[in-house]
Amino acid sequence: MEQDTYNYDKVARAISYIVSNAREQPTLFDVADEVNTSQFHLQRVFSDWAGISPKKFLQYITASYLKEKIRESQNLAELAEQAGLSSQSRVYDHFVSIEAVTPHEFRSGGQALEISYGFHPTPFGECFIAVTSRGICAMAFVDEATRDHQLVLLEKKWHNALIVPDAERTRPFINQIFSPEKATHKLPLLVQGTNFQLKVWEALLTIPPGAVTTYQHIARSIGSPGAVRAVGTAVGDNPVAFIIPCHRVIRKEGVLGEYRWGSVRKKALIGWEASRIAGDTLVEDII
Repeated sequence: MEQDTYNYDKVARAISYIVSNAREQPTLFDVADEVNTSQFHLQRVFSDWAGISPKKFLQYITASYLKEKIRESQNLAELAEQAGLSSQSRVYDHFVSIEAVTPHEFRSGGQALEISYGFHPTPFGECFIAVTSRGICAMAFVDEATRDHQLVLLEKKWHNALIVPDAERTRPFINQIFSPEKATHKLPLLVQGTNFQLKVWEALLTIPPGAVTTYQHIARSIGSPGAVRAVGTAVGDNPVAFIIPCHRVIRKEGVLGEYRWGSVRKKALIGWEASRIAGDTLVEDII
């Protein structure tokens, strides 16, 4: 699994270079040279990580492709039905359940709650995850500069909880999150949030992998079409990265926009999911 994190670092640098130089149409040699590796190794890294070539990957994060995906997701309820799932507010009810803390639990700062946390490699770099007996309460992508900060944020939000490091307890959650086909039970979430935030986060759960939507669509889906800015704030406040898929919300122009855990990572997430939904395989040629 450590190799996955190592490969993601190379992949992220390659994605950043490809996007920045898309007009010049860089060759596989150009990209490999930028990330200080051979063409063969870069192609193999992309094969292991995304299953497709860097050139094919780029197609999934262009504005024209994303605008078409937006048109497909005009109505989140219809999108849920197309995914073969029954409930708009719980599209992933077979996989994810979300629970809010009670007002008393919020005021008490998690008193009498034990939280275990760990740091683990993932296909998108290292992540921090914190879990309770009732579910995951925090997840974030990290690097060396932000590792300690995530723990500080957790302690601030759950200031009366018993917080302990326990990677053995948190590792099974990571395995289920990034290998959902192997899931044998629901993945519960325990979050702190306002009623409005919860509506937004539940709406995010209705966006299937490989799909994208806009802040405007989310606002309409929760019955608050005039609250686009507030929706954007709630999306940015997502306490559980990847599982609550805030990365699938983009600008209406087809521009990916910023992401709390890095704009390059957002491109990686969307392209990685799109390639899997499309069932693509690696093309062994130039980029």
